[in-house]
Amino acid sequence: MRISVSNENKPIVIASFFVVVILLAGTAYTLSTSGAAPLLSPNYLLQQLQTGSFLGICAAGMMMVILLGHIDLSIPWTLTAAAMTATAVGGEMALPTALAVGIAVGALNGFGVAFLRIPSMIFTLGVDTVLRGLMVAQTGGFAPQDTATPLMLFLSKERILGIPVAIYVWAAVSLVIIIVLTRTGFGRSIYATGSSERAAYLSGIRTRFVTMGAFMMSSLCASIAGVLLAGYSAKAYQGMGNAFLLPAIAAVVLGGTHILGGRGRYVGTLIGVVLIVLLNSVLSIMQMPEAGRQIIYGTVIIAMLLVYGRNQRVTS
Repeated sequence: MRISVSNENKPIVIASFFVVVILLAGTAYTLSTSGAAPLLSPNYLLQQLQTGSFLGICAAGMMMVILLGHIDLSIPWTLTAAAMTATAVGGEMALPTALAVGIAVGALNGFGVAFLRIPSMIFTLGVDTVLRGLMVAQTGGFAPQDTATPLMLFLSKERILGIPVAIYVWAAVSLVIIIVLTRTGFGRSIYATGSSERAAYLSGIRTRFVTMGAFMMSSLCASIAGVLLAGYSAKAYQGMGNAFLLPAIAAVVLGGTHILGGRGRYVGTLIGVVLIVLLNSVLSIMQMPEAGRQIIYGTVIIAMLLVYGRNQRVTS
């Protein structure tokens, strides 16, 4: 019997298949080297998902921007700036301050891309550089001495019913993204704008404000991830977001979101994040150096770009 899979679901099926392959390969490797199978341990998997929640939240925001055919390269220092500012403020205002930083950066990115018509890759990279300079100026170039607040520690390290609270936060962010994309006019406008901004504008969609909204959600997600990561590390530090940019893009693309915009399902991004987290875990067990991991992430992104680019040329 032949099972047919739609083009929209095919990347999700393929990513799910590779999740299983990575689990089996990692289990076989650990069994052959140490006689144990940590990848199949529920506690180990929960721990991986706990640390993976930081990437998952970043990827959720990145997907909103990629659906428009744009990209947000300011995520690393948006995450860092939100965390460092929050820990510096401290107390009950720490979390609102971090969220405010994310919203402000997202509004700036959206304004530059939507109203000034500057390519998102260039503008967000510039904003990322400005944020890095501001944070270096704030700390005088030294490691900040501020520590995470009790709320940050609770959100990132504590467990409820045996499940890390960070996973609940990731689930809440995921639920909001799913509702926005599938149940709201804003979500439908994102897909329409990503498919053809000109056609969306002519149909009455305020595409500039849609673009601003997507960038604000991306930066807001990065700031939430920054709060969690600061709590997990017990402090904020310079460059803490640098490790999340390429994996976030890779997770979104691996999950089937079209890099040129207009197509993609959030469940695919979730599976892409799980794939990246498990791949990173197996590479760590195999003692793969960081340079090798970055090469793998970059190769995956380039390969998917080539595939999508070829499809775009054929269908246009």
